[in-house]
Amino acid sequence: MAHRPVGAGASFAFTAGTATTSSSFTVQSSVLRVVAVGGAAHISVGTNPSATSADYYVPTNGTVTLGLTKASNRVVGITTGTTTTVVFAEGTQCPFGVGDYVTLSVSGQSYYDLNHVQVSAVDTTSGVSGYHQTRMTLNSNSSGIVTAFSSSDARASLSNKVSAFGVGSGTIYYQQVQITGDA
Repeated sequence: MAHRPVGAGASFAFTAGTATTSSSFTVQSSVLRVVAVGGAAHISVGTNPSATSADYYVPTNGTVTLGLTKASNRVVGITTGTTTTVVFAEGTQCPFGVGDYVTLSVSGQSYYDLNHVQVSAVDTTSGVSGYHQTRMTLNSNSSGIVTAFSSSDARASLSNKVSAFGVGSGTIYYQQVQITGDA
């Protein structure tokens, strides 16, 4: 079995009897490889996980591969305010649900970039006035942005975190990968 790294890997330390959570990462692959070095841990992956002793067990110096749900879509409009409304291209759906967390990357207009923000609503209704695009509302106050959205390269992507509940103390290393070959 061969692993092809996707994006940058990361790590964080954990201690016995405590849940520690990583920074967020944009989901770019359907597989996450996790290694526990120095101590065993129970791990959980999700939007805002807090691992417990009931979660997936990774033995000391053990490696596991876990499945991720990958979701993203092109953004064609952003409306600012006390919440932020993201508009997707006509004819496409919003691949996110209420409660998911997303990262927004806007080329050439980085002030619109958002990291790990919760989706509070998804609107798929069509308007009589001709508005037929799917929209999602994010729990992010963007009212301070006064420049109109004009990027032709913007994307919203699902984002997750890894949490470890230490059986011992050690370090969790995690990397998104593509897997090829036989197991």
